[in-house]
Amino acid sequence: MPIRKGIISAVVVSLACAAIATGRTNHPKQTRPAVSRTANPDSLLLPDSSKPTFRIAEAGLRKPVTLVAYGDMRFTNPKETRATNPKVRVELVRKIAKLDPGVLLLTGDVPWHGGDFSDYSVYKQETLPWRREHLRVFPALGNHEFENCSPAHCLENWWRAFPQFNRRRWYSVEVGTRIYAIALDSDDSLKPGSRQIEWLKSQLDSLPRGIQFVLITMHHPPVADPDSGVPRPNEIALRNYLRVAAKTVNAGILVIAAHIHNYERFYENGVMYVVSGGGGAEPDHVTRTPNDLYKGPTFPNYNYLKLVLRGATLHATMYRLSAMGKFQPKDFFELQYK
Repeated sequence: MPIRKGIISAVVVSLACAAIATGRTNHPKQTRPAVSRTANPDSLLLPDSSKPTFRIAEAGLRKPVTLVAYGDMRFTNPKETRATNPKVRVELVRKIAKLDPGVLLLTGDVPWHGGDFSDYSVYKQETLPWRREHLRVFPALGNHEFENCSPAHCLENWWRAFPQFNRRRWYSVEVGTRIYAIALDSDDSLKPGSRQIEWLKSQLDSLPRGIQFVLITMHHPPVADPDSGVPRPNEIALRNYLRVAAKTVNAGILVIAAHIHNYERFYENGVMYVVSGGGGAEPDHVTRTPNDLYKGPTFPNYNYLKLVLRGATLHATMYRLSAMGKFQPKDFFELQYK
């Protein structure tokens, strides 16, 4: 029996917890009541809590603790080769399965069209290697999760694909004793006074003792090169909040976003911001500014970010898929525990 089975627990106990522990995405029948497609999305959500939504026991994590993050896959029919590259998707899935990370963070745009559940079926088919390795997968919502459907219908499809997160748009994961992951929904408000930002504040104010690093995953980046159309006011509001929070939170903060189908990295006001949107979607050219710490001239940049915790240091490496089909390390950085 793999070490990961039975290790993760949820603050709110449910049958879905076992699905996270084993990496399964199938779900028991008749566990979710029918939801009106015209319902107010906020009315569908469970109450918020300052406690971690999920916990992974330290004993269940292989050492050194390793996480992988990336986004913008756009899983869909493999015959679609313009909006997304099915060969790249498959290569990334296989590589990540071989890495066998303790946690896999997806930063949004998992399907191409969230209104078409067959895209989630393709996700399930193409990510079979992850389930064979019992990977723990924690996705964040992206804008394509809300494509071609009403918000309520889109969320119902997402929760059907990921039943362990049923009735949640944002959540947190205590990864062992030193890492705390928070998945945000940048399609909902992050502005002052919003429900989501108030929840985030309660999470950061109530971090468990011993947490050294907070990883915030989301889709739209709070910091980016200027020719991409982001950040939007919503993410700028989050960036402004984090500028203040970083002064009081006794942990290093890393924000991992996507949306731009490339790779970028910035450090602002005590927070590291990374864009890892090279999961297979049609690549985006970027004009790199001096503040972008990644200077690589290569294109396209299909990539993933690998994080390894050693002592009080979080080591990060971006691996890029070369034209020869090899994954090569192209960016390195470290975060030190305060």
